[in-house]
Amino acid sequence: MEHALSPTTLAELRRPRPYPAVSVLTPTHRREPEKSQDQVRLRNVVAEAKKQLEHDPAVPRDRRADVVAQLDQALAEVDLTHTEDGLVIFAAPGEHQVWSLARTVPERVVLSDTFLTRNLVSAQAAERPFWVLSVASDRVTLWNGGADRVVEERSGGFPMVRDNDNFDPERLQRVGDQPSAYGDEDTRHFLREADRAMTAILRDSPRPLYVTGQPAALSLLDDVGEAVKDASHVPHGGLANASADAVWQAVRPLIEAEEARGVDSVADRLEAARGHREFAAGVDEVWQNARQARVRLLAVEENYRVTVRDDGEHLVPAESGDLDAREDIVDEIVEQCLQTGAEVRFVPDGTLGEAGGIAGVLRY
Repeated sequence: MEHALSPTTLAELRRPRPYPAVSVLTPTHRREPEKSQDQVRLRNVVAEAKKQLEHDPAVPRDRRADVVAQLDQALAEVDLTHTEDGLVIFAAPGEHQVWSLARTVPERVVLSDTFLTRNLVSAQAAERPFWVLSVASDRVTLWNGGADRVVEERSGGFPMVRDNDNFDPERLQRVGDQPSAYGDEDTRHFLREADRAMTAILRDSPRPLYVTGQPAALSLLDDVGEAVKDASHVPHGGLANASADAVWQAVRPLIEAEEARGVDSVADRLEAARGHREFAAGVDEVWQNARQARVRLLAVEENYRVTVRDDGEHLVPAESGDLDAREDIVDEIVEQCLQTGAEVRFVPDGTLGEAGGIAGVLRY
């Protein structure tokens, strides 16, 4: 299952497909008793997708069989023991993908000529993704970080492992590195190559970077590298060969401190916007401004969801399942704001007070 949404991946997902490109969304659960129902719910929503394909006269028989086979393959790849809060399946002729999201999604099936990506975009924004680069003299490991975890990233040349022929075998058995290892010219070259690989990663998927390692490793990497110039240092050795949990525990205090500072900054900017009449609050007012590309900063409470209907002029409250109800309007607003260059920040529930769960700072 996929987790990391890079700009390159998003552009590929948004590429038009031969009809039908099928998007299947369903909420999932991390804990019992709701988790035990996820398998049934998932099979039912996939069955609904097949039913829609069967009754769509615009879908030729051979193409329908292809997409149904892709849905079956996707279903077989789902591992519900490791799901988060939402699951998205994309299927089109000759391809399929499964995405696990740390943000709930409405249950729905959409047939179109493109995949429905707004829930992925919103979940990615809510996760506040980051990179962790764990450095040692003989190994550099890259970790993909999200809201409450890191997972090892095996792409872009990572993990990078240095030829150990000239190393002391006893040293390799110890946790961490001897500072003297970082005076070696081969080590300088190795870390320079790691920095170049990290530069390419950041070019394709820019996000905050944390670098872990012995102080000597961090110093040398700063000396030979460019990608790490603005990175946050975590002076903790032995993580290049460590578990994901060990890496997460090492960087967690910095992540949480940065998030707290970010929430305070968002609150200050919203308050200043009130004084300058550059403030919007509530789903309808924010939606109107988002469609006009007027939102500079969007703030959304983490668990804020609302179902609405568009009456032609405004968004009005609606019940789930109502005709023309839009159950993921918050995700639509998030995607719209990101497309127009706005900064999007998710904040703890209750942070926005009377704003009603969603607020924005306007450009003019």
